[in-house]
Amino acid sequence: MKRYPVVIEPTSTGFSAYSPDVPGCVAVGDTEDETRRNYQEALAEHFEAMREIGAPIPEPHTSVDYVDIAA
Repeated sequence: MKRYPVVIEPTSTGFSAYSPDVPGCVAVGDTEDETRRNYQEALAEHFEAMREIGAPIPEPHTSVDYVDIAA
């Protein structure tokens, strides 16, 4: 198992998701949870397509954290 970061952002119609470690793989949904599930499915399908054409599967490398600051 590998763990990939996923960025989920609100859109005008719901949410979208992508990972900075996997260019070209995106998903959408009506809720954050649905979008997360859709992205997990899209990522599995994306990797399967990459395997079929002999492309290397990218390694997860992005670190995600938060900082607190008065705004």
